[in-house]
Amino acid sequence: MTICVRLTDRALVEVSGEDRLAFLQGLLSQSVEDLAPGEARYGALLTPQGRLLFDLFIIGRPDAVWLDVAADRRDELVTRLKIYKLRSRVDIRPLDAGVWTCWPDAPGPGWVADPRREGLAWRAWGPESPPAETAGPVDWRRRRLEFGVGDAEDFDFDRDYPVELNFDRVGGIDFAKGCFVGQETTSRMKRRGQVKTRLVPIRFAGPPPTRGSEVLNGALRAGEVRSGVEGLALALLRLDRLDGALTADGRTVSAEPPLPG
Repeated sequence: MTICVRLTDRALVEVSGEDRLAFLQGLLSQSVEDLAPGEARYGALLTPQGRLLFDLFIIGRPDAVWLDVAADRRDELVTRLKIYKLRSRVDIRPLDAGVWTCWPDAPGPGWVADPRREGLAWRAWGPESPPAETAGPVDWRRRRLEFGVGDAEDFDFDRDYPVELNFDRVGGIDFAKGCFVGQETTSRMKRRGQVKTRLVPIRFAGPPPTRGSEVLNGALRAGEVRSGVEGLALALLRLDRLDGALTADGRTVSAEPPLPG
C-alpha cells in the first residue's frame, strides 16, 4: 500500500530568469548548472563560516528552479537570496504549491525519488491531482528516522555544520562543484577528517526524550537529542562516545552506527 503525506511544514521558493542556474551554482552546496527539468537534488545554503542556514530540495523546472524549504523559514530564504542577487538577472518569489511525500511506491507519473536515501520515499510539488492523504507527520517522521535521515526539525540552523548532519552522506554536498558559500570550512572538515560529531539514530523504550535532552555516556556528555517518535530518535552525538552506557532523561538508550559514507 502506498502511504502519502502532505508536508505542511515545507514550502516553495521559485527562482527564475536567465541567470538562475549560475546564480544558484555560486551559492548552494549542490551543483545545479546541469539540473534538468523534473530532476530533484538535495543541498543547502550555508553561512560564510560553513554553518547550515537552510536545507533545500532543488527542483528543475522548464523555466525556473524551485527550492523546497522549511515553511517557517521561507521568507528568510527569499530575503537572503535577494541579498546575494546584485546584478544577476533572476526573479525570486514565494510559490503557493503543496509539497507531498509518498512511500514505498510512487502513486503515479511526475513523482521524483527522494534523493537523500535510496528507497526512502517519493516526492512531488504541486501535483495536478494530489493523492489522498493516508498518513500524518508522525508517520513520515518515523519513516525517515528508520532510514537515519535528518530533516529541518533535527537541525539547529546557524549553529550546526552540514557534515555533522550527514549532508555529505545523503547527497547534499558536491565537493567537486567549485566554490559555494561556506565551501572552505566544509571541504576542510571533510578532507582533514575533523568530523567528531554526527547525527545518529538512538533507540529506547517509550516516548522520545525532549528535543535538546542531554545524552550521557556514564558521567560524560555525549550529545543531545533532536526529533523522535516512540522508541526512536535522532541525536547529535560525539563519535568517540557512541559505545558504553548511554542514557537520556535518565533512561537507557542505544546508539546505532552513523549513515555509511
